Amino acid sequence: MSRSSVEDRLPTLSRRPGVYLFKDARGEVIYVGKAKRLRDRVRSYFRADSHHSIKTRELVRRIADLETLVVGSEVEALILEANLIKEHQPRFNLQLRDDKRYPYIKVTREPFPRVFVTRKVRNDGGSYFGPYTSVGSMRQALEVIKRLYTVRSCRYNLPKETPERPCLDYHIERCKAPCVGYQSQEDYQAMIDEILAILGGDTEALRRDAEARMRTAAEELDFEAAARLRDVVRGLDSLSREQRVQQVGGGSRDVVGIARDGDIAVGVVLKIRDGILLGRDTLRFSDIQDESEEELLTAFTSRFYLGRGDQVLRELPREVLLPSDFADRETLEKVLSEAAGRRVATHVPQRGDKLRLVELAGTNARHGLEDRVAGLAVAGDRADETLFDLQEKLDLKVVPRLMVCFDISHTQGTDTVASAVVFENGEPRKSDYRHMKIQGEWGNDDYASMHEAVTRWFRRRRDEGRPLPDLCLIDGGKGQLGAARMALADLGMADVQLAALAKREEEVFLPGRSRPVLLDRRDRALHVLQRIRNEAHRFAITYNRKLRRKRTIRSELADIPGIGPGRQQALLTRFGSVKGIRAASVREIARVPGFSETLATRVATWLGRGTS
Repeated sequence: MSRSSVEDRLPTLSRRPGVYLFKDARGEVIYVGKAKRLRDRVRSYFRADSHHSIKTRELVRRIADLETLVVGSEVEALILEANLIKEHQPRFNLQLRDDKRYPYIKVTREPFPRVFVTRKVRNDGGSYFGPYTSVGSMRQALEVIKRLYTVRSCRYNLPKETPERPCLDYHIERCKAPCVGYQSQEDYQAMIDEILAILGGDTEALRRDAEARMRTAAEELDFEAAARLRDVVRGLDSLSREQRVQQVGGGSRDVVGIARDGDIAVGVVLKIRDGILLGRDTLRFSDIQDESEEELLTAFTSRFYLGRGDQVLRELPREVLLPSDFADRETLEKVLSEAAGRRVATHVPQRGDKLRLVELAGTNARHGLEDRVAGLAVAGDRADETLFDLQEKLDLKVVPRLMVCFDISHTQGTDTVASAVVFENGEPRKSDYRHMKIQGEWGNDDYASMHEAVTRWFRRRRDEGRPLPDLCLIDGGKGQLGAARMALADLGMADVQLAALAKREEEVFLPGRSRPVLLDRRDRALHVLQRIRNEAHRFAITYNRKLRRKRTIRSELADIPGIGPGRQQALLTRFGSVKGIRAASVREIARVPGFSETLATRVATWLGRGTS
């Protein structure tokens, strides 16, 4: 079907309410819309005198097919539109992405419990604290715990499953290594009991203890320890304030706020029940072009309440406060009332406490937008969060705080080199970067070269008594991964976690898995892997080019009769390059130790300078 055949069908469309789906030449749904009268709405896209936006003109240009669904009312059309948008994710509809559920801090129920952030609450015996409507407050709580306690971050099933050696957390004093028996279960559990008390709101006793220790440290002139304890005291104060219930006024209602910056926007719904702010739902828009504020509000409210399943509808309050009016507000009110089995009113307050609540929701939306645009989170906290996410996505036993990545580079089988770059807590540790010439006569056998590089690097690391990396990343696919795995096994280091990142599809290969792990291209966990992989690739290529350039220069000078390796080095040391030698006069060359005027003339003549 073509656009002309779609236009031929327009007179036959129904005049009843319904939903229309525009499709492109491949049959993919590119836009879903609703209409009070299908024929009138769809025909409006094809009128020659219509002043459409650039986005709408591009949509119409791509339309090759049309599907319509007739329903009984505007209410049904609104619900169906939301469900179809959720199902097809059409590219020309406003895209809303649900920010994750509110985070909790979880303390697991294990012989050696772990403390971490989760957005899923399960009936598994663990202790959950939250939800935290402010990610900053949650990070503050975790930061206090990290400063005071050495909770393990690994995922070993202790004490049944243990590693051969402690991870980097032990070496940087973030953990006392109960995994290898350096800390008893009783000592560890006493620490967890204190953490449970803090998260439960009992911070006063610990605050007094930290304050006393801070004064003692200051008296002993240990100002570094005093500063750490001062930060702990401030963190405990902040945590105590966050745990107090926030009263925002009587009644139960949802309050909507929206903020926009260019082509992105954030929508927020504050959930107030019996006068208490229980939480905040956040959705973000992407790829906004020329949509109006009314269109954004329409899309946000209909998608939030109708396109996210029954959970939202089951929790409906008696009132929804909105920042402004829009065409579908009354229809939305009918839908919500039918879903709740009672009236759910929608209001646009103009004054008083309700207006202040709408302004509060708008402030929350602006803060959410600022966080997304400016990235206001502390870099260290964000790196920690990303590394924990990477541990989860790759099912790693240990948080990959220390990572090494290997890459092989050669020029048609010659000048084969390897690079090993090291990242700590998601950032480059350039003092640990290493490159090496591959010594074996492997030519362009990347697998053999990778085996040699991994063997040499890890053997040296072991001999120097330095911590082994938590994750060894290989630039390549299954073959390179297998070569690295064999090298580590030969060294007795088979417990080192391994992964390979293949360039073309950005697939992550893991030992023992036949199929690769595919991470979302926008996932920060993937970005960390790409960053260290790209750095290893850059470092290897730079070294390969340096060797190739040296070889080219040497071969050019070596062709000159009477110029051996010693004189070649003397010339390059004096002039820096062949280009510099060409630019020098015979007299300047003759001043180089080991050169006579006759030999200098020969060099200048050979390189095309004549005898000037």
